[in-house]
Amino acid sequence: MPKPGSVAIVGAAEVVSPEGRFPNLSQLGLHARAAILAMQEAGLKPSDIDGVACAGASPTEVAFYLGITPTYVDGTAVGGCSFMIHVRHAVAAIETGLAKTVLITHGESGRSGIGRGGFGFARQSLNAQFEGWTGPMGPPTLFTVPVLRYMKTYGVTEEHLAMVAVVQREYAARNPNAMMKDPITVEDVLNSRMIAYPFRLLMCCLVTDGGGALILTSADRAKDFPTKPVYVLGTGESVETPMVSQMEDFTSSRAFRVAGPRAFQEAGITHDDVDHLMIYDAFAHLPLYGLEDLGFVGRGEAAQFIWEGNTRANGKLPLNTNGGGLSYTHSGMYGMYALQESVRQCRGTAPAQIPGVKVSVAHGVGGMFGASGTVVLSNERP
Repeated sequence: MPKPGSVAIVGAAEVVSPEGRFPNLSQLGLHARAAILAMQEAGLKPSDIDGVACAGASPTEVAFYLGITPTYVDGTAVGGCSFMIHVRHAVAAIETGLAKTVLITHGESGRSGIGRGGFGFARQSLNAQFEGWTGPMGPPTLFTVPVLRYMKTYGVTEEHLAMVAVVQREYAARNPNAMMKDPITVEDVLNSRMIAYPFRLLMCCLVTDGGGALILTSADRAKDFPTKPVYVLGTGESVETPMVSQMEDFTSSRAFRVAGPRAFQEAGITHDDVDHLMIYDAFAHLPLYGLEDLGFVGRGEAAQFIWEGNTRANGKLPLNTNGGGLSYTHSGMYGMYALQESVRQCRGTAPAQIPGVKVSVAHGVGGMFGASGTVVLSNERP
């Protein structure tokens, strides 16, 4: 098991705008722009990088485009949490000497569609054989399968789901790069256009262009960089099923329940040690699952926890403080943006900064509860 804090993030950068568009950048160009900004922040050049990890483009493309000759590459692509898993793998690579300095990139032309492949079911996939033929129209319809069972089991209402969006819009209003900043009420959410029951428009993620990059190295080397290091205390990863209809339990994610506790165990922390939390929110129900499956609240208690204001800026557990995928940005694979906000909170540079943050947790999902990754970060080395 890796030693907590043995690896640090020394470079972090996003390519995000309030317009949600970068019409002059291809998907690969977004990877490159983010990578260059992160290298500039860390005072590095391509020849200083010997590890490359990415999803949305291949590490071969990214390394070639940037002029990097890596000794370590990671093309893990399991959806939006891929970047949390890249962090986990980068820690292992650095600890074992496979690389000294690892660059993780993300870029996605989700709105403009420049250089991006299409969405659909591969004809031979399990999804196509057992789910696709019934007519789902992507994540908004597929995610209704578990959430309807969850709502029935725990008495969660549409109003509860709407409150998730309301609280996150409050954070987005303080973020100059957020796409959606105007305040909203529960009534506003419930009056927005129906997409697929129970999801209304304001319960669904944005569709934007964007990118981000992280640079990791050993904690011993981190003192030589111009940036404030953010230490990786613990990580976790898991997968469950490529078919949402085959989840072990529709009211809980098995991948969440494996990745989260493993990260906490590696970090040697308890829930009381966590000052700030990012939970991937492609749709309004995901923070509910995350809060429960990571053990911050009991089963069926997350909706009321949010309703009572506990995730607001002055609450017990500030959550999704950049505005999340619902109001900040969501290019398709959101995990990189959650990590970026955790880094900012640990550095003390976030637009909606929470006072006194020492430990932040970034938790992601891939597909429709198909995969998960969790990263525990801190501005203090154990």
